Amino acid sequence: MTENKLIIGTAPDSWGVWFADDPQQTPWERFLDEVAESGYRWIELGPYGYLPSDPARLADELKQRGLQISAGTVFTAFHRGLDQWDEAWEPARRVAELAREMGGEHIVVIPAMWRDDVTGEAVESGSLDRKQWGDLFEGHNRLGKVLADEFGLKQQFHPHADSHVGAQQDVEHLLAETDPAYLNLCLDTGHAEYCGASSLELIRKYPERIGYLHLKQINPEVLAKVNEENLTWAAANLAGVMTEPPGGLPDLRAVIEAVEALNRPIFGIVEQDMYPVDFNLPMPIAQRTRSYLLSCGSRTTVN
Repeated sequence: MTENKLIIGTAPDSWGVWFADDPQQTPWERFLDEVAESGYRWIELGPYGYLPSDPARLADELKQRGLQISAGTVFTAFHRGLDQWDEAWEPARRVAELAREMGGEHIVVIPAMWRDDVTGEAVESGSLDRKQWGDLFEGHNRLGKVLADEFGLKQQFHPHADSHVGAQQDVEHLLAETDPAYLNLCLDTGHAEYCGASSLELIRKYPERIGYLHLKQINPEVLAKVNEENLTWAAANLAGVMTEPPGGLPDLRAVIEAVEALNRPIFGIVEQDMYPVDFNLPMPIAQRTRSYLLSCGSRTTVN
């Protein structure tokens, strides 16, 4: 990317894919076919192992459909102690190698959730002490440096519901204590809204730290129920907390206008969390969402 534009792409998540292998998920061949048919040109790798992990085969499958890779995704739990490095690095290395081979520039990093993303069961405390925060910061600075030095990739940290970094103050704490050379934000507009953070405020206050976008919206009525009943992220998804744009929050037109004003190239990847989902539902939503997002900005494109 050399021009100052917002490039719209999509991800396996928008086809109900959360895991490398699950019979409730859209088969990967169908996912790629439908992405191309929907008019997108950029995708993420999704969970490692969902798409072919052999670089030659994946490159061929992408070329046949005119698709390119923007990023891979990895998961970390550095707040649990610095010995988490060994557990995080091996899967991260595989993703980084494949992303680099496919021409990707970014690694989206999602912190561990304190409640299980399927069952909703609490697996640890929902808050961190000072040492845990310090371990989290140190681990991500180290990860970002290795990704940059060894693979030429940029770490984009993804604040996430039911993780320890989601609320506005926690995201700002992360940005204050990490090195911008090695960590910036994958600003997920849906997760920010879910956690009470403001996408527009983060863009305004930290323009240089916005490195990547996940574009989605939250149904405000369902979110009110989530907050009233303290629903887990798993239960919230089943209740339909994610909604098709432009029917929810935040205002993606305002977000896109603010990002275009940053005057540098950036990816805006559509994510429509809806695991599990009927295989026939994702493509029409993806097509409508693409058309809507392209209408939101003067420098927003799929190429």
